[in-house]
Amino acid sequence: MNPQKDSIYANPLGEVDSFKFDEKVVNVFPDMIERSVPGYRAIINAIGLLAEKFYQDNTRCYDLGCSLGAASLSMHHHIARPCEIIAVDSSAAMLNGLQTFLRQSDEVFNIRVECADIRDIAIENASVAVVNFTLQFLPIADRQSFIEKVYQGLQPGGILILSEKLEYDDPRQQTLQTDLHHLFKQSQGYSELEISQKRSALENVLLTETFDQHRARLLNAGFSSVEIWFQYFNFASMIALK
Repeated sequence: MNPQKDSIYANPLGEVDSFKFDEKVVNVFPDMIERSVPGYRAIINAIGLLAEKFYQDNTRCYDLGCSLGAASLSMHHHIARPCEIIAVDSSAAMLNGLQTFLRQSDEVFNIRVECADIRDIAIENASVAVVNFTLQFLPIADRQSFIEKVYQGLQPGGILILSEKLEYDDPRQQTLQTDLHHLFKQSQGYSELEISQKRSALENVLLTETFDQHRARLLNAGFSSVEIWFQYFNFASMIALK
């Protein structure tokens, strides 16, 4: 993959279309997510470390909403034993980018790529499941059943790593965290215009919830323990243990 600089929203758009994971986004996605999600690289690296710790022999690892496969690749590079990693995404453009990278690499990967809606696939015999900034794009009404399906597909002792952009009940915290995120993006070279147009594109597409809402859903699904292990402003990653 030869990522380009993200300039999708650099020029004024008469009408800002809803955000889609299409070919235009694929071409700039590595740059876009590194400059938009605080701590993204640290999360990806730690997903590999957590997968190494929790992977059980003869089970599977799932990367649900894999985009270009960053979490899958991290798991592959950290797990020293044979394992099957299943990378799932509904964006054909994203998966084409991932498959092109896998084909062109000199390395042999144990990653199986599936183009499907993560709500529709079977999750079976898993010890590690990753949902990295993906749940926030599902309708809220579908999230409980999806999390329950992940829980049922995990072996005892398995782990779900769930990363999400959070919202806050306290309006002061909500305003503060939003402002801090904008300052972060400005520090990464995004203009006010880019930030504003991207926010418009994501409105009604990326639906955030509070940590308490995520935690309640995970516990209701059956997970015995849920904690935040990483947070940078309003972006957090959680560990849910079965």
